[in-house]
Amino acid sequence: MGTVIIFALIALLALYGVVRTLRSKNILGFIFGLGAFAVFGWFVVMTILHHGIPTGTH
Repeated sequence: MGTVIIFALIALLALYGVVRTLRSKNILGFIFGLGAFAVFGWFVVMTILHHGIPTGTH
């Protein structure tokens, strides 16, 4: 469960980075930030959907 929390924080920071790069018109930063947000965010969402909160043993 700790990994999911850390990855969720990384996804939120990547989203913040995407917003900042849009304001400064930094295209490369936008692309990498959006990619990081997509990868880490997808991992967090699918882990929560599959295991639930809190994660239980099967």
